[in-house]
Amino acid sequence: MPTIATVRSGPSGPPGSPEDIGALSAVGALDALGRLEEFRPPPMAGAGANSKDISSPVDRRRLEDALRASENRFRAAFVDAGIGMALVDRDDLIIEANPALAEMLGCTVPELMRMHIHQLMDVEERARHVYRQLVRGELDRVRLEKRLRHRQGHAVWTNITVSLIRDSTGEPLYTLAMVEDVSEARRLGDRLHYQSMHDPLTGLPNRALFFDRLAGACAEADQRIGLCYLDLDGFQAVNDTLGHPVGDELLVAVARRLEQRFSPRGHLVARVGGDEFAVLVPRSAGAEELTALASEVVEILGPPYDLAGQRVAATASVGVVERPVSGTSPTELVKDADATLCWAKSDGRSRWALYDPERIASQMTRQVLATTMRPALERGEFLLEYQPLVELATGRLQGVEALVRWRHPEFGRLAPDRFIQIAEETGAIVPLGHWVLETACRQARSWMDRFPDAQPLVSVNLAARQFRDSDMVADVAEVLGRTRLPARLLQLELTESAVMGPAGRPVEALHALDAMGVRIAIDDFGTGYSNLAYLSRLPVHVLKLAKSFVEGFDEQVRDAVDEKIVTALVRLAHVLGITVTAEGVESAAQAEQLRLTGCDSAQGWHFGRAVPAEQIDRLLGG
Repeated sequence: MPTIATVRSGPSGPPGSPEDIGALSAVGALDALGRLEEFRPPPMAGAGANSKDISSPVDRRRLEDALRASENRFRAAFVDAGIGMALVDRDDLIIEANPALAEMLGCTVPELMRMHIHQLMDVEERARHVYRQLVRGELDRVRLEKRLRHRQGHAVWTNITVSLIRDSTGEPLYTLAMVEDVSEARRLGDRLHYQSMHDPLTGLPNRALFFDRLAGACAEADQRIGLCYLDLDGFQAVNDTLGHPVGDELLVAVARRLEQRFSPRGHLVARVGGDEFAVLVPRSAGAEELTALASEVVEILGPPYDLAGQRVAATASVGVVERPVSGTSPTELVKDADATLCWAKSDGRSRWALYDPERIASQMTRQVLATTMRPALERGEFLLEYQPLVELATGRLQGVEALVRWRHPEFGRLAPDRFIQIAEETGAIVPLGHWVLETACRQARSWMDRFPDAQPLVSVNLAARQFRDSDMVADVAEVLGRTRLPARLLQLELTESAVMGPAGRPVEALHALDAMGVRIAIDDFGTGYSNLAYLSRLPVHVLKLAKSFVEGFDEQVRDAVDEKIVTALVRLAHVLGITVTAEGVESAAQAEQLRLTGCDSAQGWHFGRAVPAEQIDRLLGG
């Protein structure tokens, strides 16, 4: 019995369909033979017989004529049918075949006679079982899709309907097979399937086929899997400057390099997006194999391409993920690979990065913080703490720096380094900065009222985006007016990059704030541009030396160069009428050495950590 791809039992179509007509013609011819046997008189003759006597020449001739007419009709339909037909006996031997079937298989009708059907098609157990049910009379008809063997060796895809023919007593006699050649439709279907699974530009497997293979690889137990996810650095620039046709040529050239290097190893190379490609290693030997492969990707895609008479350079960045298949899914694997690809790009491009779960966790935390920051401000989850600013010459508390903290319900107490950069990236720094400014000014006014002899200033950090996205001069004026804090008791800190960098130079705003009487401090001085010539033209009152300079004053590790730099900076600042504050002072020795250089004030753990306002009260009252 043939190998069955699809089997359907029962009637194959409505009465009068071509399949039924062919089957009924055969049945009619065979039934006529049966009736002839039934009506032949028994050997013994008797005058009292009750059976109708049809042994007369006339009746017998009439029945034979009916038989021949029925058989001729069947044979005409059988021989002239446009589809292949065959009568098969109970031993699976072909006893009759029509020319259409012979032509379909590249044979002649005589060559098919007495041929076993297994010579034309493969056999499988399930198909054999269903066919035996048909031969035993348990089914009347089965349908299947089957590949037959052509005499010249190629496959012929067919739809076959096999009907059971019974004798006059209802016992199985023969089977009638009607065979329709669907090879062209099958080839068309195969082409459409191929096109749906392959990229039309590069010919590589596309995203659909990639995920199909990835799912199959993830379904294999006790295996490891590896994935290199990559895209081209600066591909959009190629499209914009050289045109999309050149961009397409570049993608094809990249695909060829990847395919020629990695496909022979059994790896799947796919184009999964615009300029995104993937190399899948279904059975990875470990992370070292994948990182070596990623290095190859960067290496082979690095050399320039000759496209449309031009040399085009295009490097690639690669994200690498390698892990056991247990505990992962295709979606997670691709998500992690894509995130790792972003790391490679952020780390400098034309390189690979290996998946790091801790880094992923950090990114997820950043995302949570970014989306919850504004609601957290409305819920009052932020608070301010204040670190003392001390005059080195007298030891007097000069003021405090306001430092924001976040009491996060999930992650606990967060310092500014955990969320300030996120706030700047998302724009949440504007409402958060306004809240910090007003809260700090309100607290400074409270200290002024309660400790009139001390009147400490409060120093508040500002970000460059606050100048770009809001009217800082108006905001400061409004806050000072609402809190009734004298402008001289407010100090605003900006980084060097915010004041002098190309991202925005709020010179006019600084002059306006200076005119209001607000003090301007440059934070972390020495880590950015350190353009003293430009600094001399700004209304700056204080330079806050970066902690890296102060570390050179440590008793354990004295750095003469740092000491000389700080001494020179202090003297130059004083010439410009600018005072100097040292940050990160952690010992009395550092404080004394800085005092000897002429440094004006300092802050750091030696003088006190950032504390709630109530603890500053005790310092002011003492």
